[in-house]
Amino acid sequence: MNEQEQILNKVREAAQKKVLFLPHALRQMLRPDRMIRRLEIRQVIAQGEIIEGYPNDPRGHSCLMLGFGDSGRALHICCAPKEDFLAVITAYVPDEHEWSEDFKVRVRK
Repeated sequence: MNEQEQILNKVREAAQKKVLFLPHALRQMLRPDRMIRRLEIRQVIAQGEIIEGYPNDPRGHSCLMLGFGDSGRALHICCAPKEDFLAVITAYVPDEHEWSEDFKVRVRK
C-alpha cells in the first residue's frame, strides 16, 4: 500500500468515528456562491480521491481531496485524520482557471 492509499484509509477510518468541521471550513461552505452541504463533504470523503498530500502540515498529515457533490459539481476538501475524528480544514469549488480540466492539477500562471 502506498502513502496515498494509507492516508486515504486513515481519512475514511477517522470519518467513521466523527467529522469535525473547523470554523474556516464552515465559513467557506456557507459562502453564498458555494453553499456546500455536509452531505456533499461526506460524499467526497467516501468516494473521492486524494490529489495532494501534505505530510509536513503543522496541523498533522493532511490532504486535498477531489470529489463530486450535488449536480456533479467538483469539490475540493482539505482534511486531516486524527485518532478520534476527521478534521475538515476547508472546502471549496475549485476555480477552473486555477486547476486543470479534471480539477486534479494546479495550473501555474
